[in-house]
Amino acid sequence: MQTSNRANSDATSTAQSSRQAWLSSPGWDILWIISPAFLSAASVLLFQKQMLESQNVPLWVWVCFILLIDVAHVYATLFRTYLDPQAFKKNKAILLAAPAIAWIGGSLLYSVDEIFFWRALAYLAVFHFIRQQLGFMVLYCRKEPISWKKLQWLDRAAIYMATIYPILFWHTHLRNFSWFVAGDFFESAPAILSQAGLIVYILVAVAYGIKEITMALQGSINLPKNLLLVGTALSWWVGIITVNSVMAFTITNVVSHGLPYMALVWLYHGQHSRRNLPTTQLAFPSKTGPGWPKVILSNALIFFVFLGLLAYVEEGLWDGLVWREHLSLFAPFGQLPQIGDAALLALLVPFLALPQSTHYLLDGFIWRVKERNNIWSV
Repeated sequence: MQTSNRANSDATSTAQSSRQAWLSSPGWDILWIISPAFLSAASVLLFQKQMLESQNVPLWVWVCFILLIDVAHVYATLFRTYLDPQAFKKNKAILLAAPAIAWIGGSLLYSVDEIFFWRALAYLAVFHFIRQQLGFMVLYCRKEPISWKKLQWLDRAAIYMATIYPILFWHTHLRNFSWFVAGDFFESAPAILSQAGLIVYILVAVAYGIKEITMALQGSINLPKNLLLVGTALSWWVGIITVNSVMAFTITNVVSHGLPYMALVWLYHGQHSRRNLPTTQLAFPSKTGPGWPKVILSNALIFFVFLGLLAYVEEGLWDGLVWREHLSLFAPFGQLPQIGDAALLALLVPFLALPQSTHYLLDGFIWRVKERNNIWSV
């Protein structure tokens, strides 16, 4: 009898595990997709005193988090777009139009007033960061029972409020940090904006909690989705609201966004290469695709180093031509002339920002994986 009960328990556990919508496996997803938000928030809380005492971001923090994660993750988009022969051929028009639109639009804004450009880029970045969390939420909901899919709007509302409310709080409370440059967000918004947002946040959280408890009582627990939501809510709250520090915001913002994105690109192409798909459906077909992207994607360290090198070149150009803040780190770019002419900057700054702005414009489009034979089809 005990053997029978144990067998039934194991079968139930296995069935429950199989219903979980992990993108790869529990260990892999938790390590690369979910834990960055928890770990970054925990680090900030643990060292918040030191972070509050520091008015600037130390160089080592800037290199580790801004250069090697924030800037580097942008270039991972290349493997889903311009370096993917199938994707480029299929979406050539939008892939060529996006950077052109970003450069022309950015130059027009900058020529009127540079803050207009940075403000537009900042709000586009916020939208992109929020939508990435929504995208993970959608992926983690794909195996939920059909009877509950009609309430998935509540899942989306929860992830939206977990990210939007801290941004509303930012607009109504003085923060010691900015997204890109000082003044890029609108300042001194009426306090009622965040007060109303908090009320909506609480109502959505309560409704979401009731739904999840009811689902759990019916034997349906979506572990990755709930971990993602809690991690997102924690990192955004801690990084923006709890600790008013540029270092705190930098670490929580960058780590919880950049690492999962790089991991997703790596996993996407890895999953493709392991599936028994016809050659024409592979991310990099061996007969038609270029060889060097396949080499880069064959090793995680090579992949990360490649992204880091591109990030170094980009930031070197920024530092040599515009900022002149870290020339000890970007010595090869120290001989470049600092550009001070307003007309040239109106062309140069949006051009140097093209990797980011193009990444923001394309990202919501390239992950709409709804083909029937695609991995993670939703």
